Amino acid sequence: EVQLVESGGKSVQAGGSLRLSCAASGLIFEHYVIGWFRQAPGKEREGVAGISRSDGNTYYADSVRGRFTISTDNAKNTVYLQMNSLKPEDTAVYYCATRLRTLQDRLTSTLPPIRGTDFTDWGQGTLVTVSS
Repeated sequence: EVQLVESGGKSVQAGGSLRLSCAASGLIFEHYVIGWFRQAPGKEREGVAGISRSDGNTYYADSVRGRFTISTDNAKNTVYLQMNSLKPEDTAVYYCATRLRTLQDRLTSTLPPIRGTDFTDWGQGTLVTVSS
């Protein structure tokens, strides 16, 4: 059984930084793509970043590119989302999720945009609040 546990969410001022963690168990990390999603009140879920651990390919949404960095700690089966230059519009519940790598993932040098409907296992979420 795949289990994902997020942590690190808190309230910060605009311009600040946070690092979210997603501890994964019950899966062979190399076989999966790990994604970070967020959902703000009244808004649709947004895929913000993804990483394929086996080849290191990443994806970033335009809204976070250059500010957020996704990475993995292979020894700990943990995925991180480093968030810098936070803005009030980054306020949301952040979720990590997994999906199996596909043939397309193996054939391309970049990770395609992540879609929540493709991901099968989800964590419980962690709240990030950015105040102006």
